[in-house]
Amino acid sequence: MLNNKKIILASASPRRRELLAGLDLEFSVEPLKDEKEAYSIDLPWKKVPEFIAKHKSESFHRNLEDNEILITADTLVFLPRCGKMEILSKPKSREEALEMISELSGNIHHVLTGVCVKSVDKTIIFTDSTEVEISSLSQDEISYYVDKYKPYDKAGAYGVQEWLGYAAIGNIKGSFYNVMGLPVQKLYEALKLFS
Repeated sequence: MLNNKKIILASASPRRRELLAGLDLEFSVEPLKDEKEAYSIDLPWKKVPEFIAKHKSESFHRNLEDNEILITADTLVFLPRCGKMEILSKPKSREEALEMISELSGNIHHVLTGVCVKSVDKTIIFTDSTEVEISSLSQDEISYYVDKYKPYDKAGAYGVQEWLGYAAIGNIKGSFYNVMGLPVQKLYEALKLFS
């Protein structure tokens, strides 16, 4: 399909690497040097991951060659609170991880991943959204998860593919892989447009 193209995944995430490998495409990994998640607070919440993914593509450390395709992505967790959406990104500490999972416990939240697929002459940007319901968890269960899995590199402080996903996620509406960090089916469709 993309025989003459060189795909570059600009991410340090082992989950994104694993998911992209599942498409049986050859690719290289060139993590971004600086992954700042800056955005305007006036930006509508559904646009934030897309905005960050595009910003990441613009921050890539070098110019692309004619046969290269760059993939950048950003995943955020959104929790409805008081009529607004609260953004839960990656926790900076154990306390923050415990607090995030406590907030998600017994609630429905949304996981959005913005993806930017870019070549020298084409850019495709999209967002995928998945609704996730987490059962009520005790403080002991939350502490167990945080202490054993140390989810400090995950938006919302959890990995759907880890213990919390097995034990507490009762319902998912949308792409499971999106919750892991890369909506591979939509990404595959976007990549086909570069062949």
